[in-house]
Amino acid sequence: MTKRFFIAVVAVFMVALSAVADGKQAEATFSIKSHDFGTIQEAKGPVSCTFEFTNTGDKPLLIIDATASCGCTRPEYPSKPIKPGKKGKIKVTYSPIGRPGAFKKTVKVKTNGKERTTTLHIQGTVIPKK
Repeated sequence: MTKRFFIAVVAVFMVALSAVADGKQAEATFSIKSHDFGTIQEAKGPVSCTFEFTNTGDKPLLIIDATASCGCTRPEYPSKPIKPGKKGKIKVTYSPIGRPGAFKKTVKVKTNGKERTTTLHIQGTVIPKK
């Protein structure tokens, strides 16, 4: 078990415990949940997009984990709590190398919020190298 994971688990437990005590919760509200890259060139390498969210709840929001549906997709997410009313971002990078054709991938975002899991989607079509 990594140190970061352990700290996240302890923090989530503490936030969840306080939420139960006073009925307040964090809530991640995403401005968009899907991104279409359109047509991309395999030769140009990885492409990225950013999903922005706001903590619309009244407790700090923790992103516990963000897991991609395959190894070709890499999510990056904030490790510190997002205060109520503040924004955060999840950057998703897709590597098209060796993957010509259409793609549809998902990223599952786990939080301590009202909706525990949110699914983000990316898609596009990779034009192969010549």
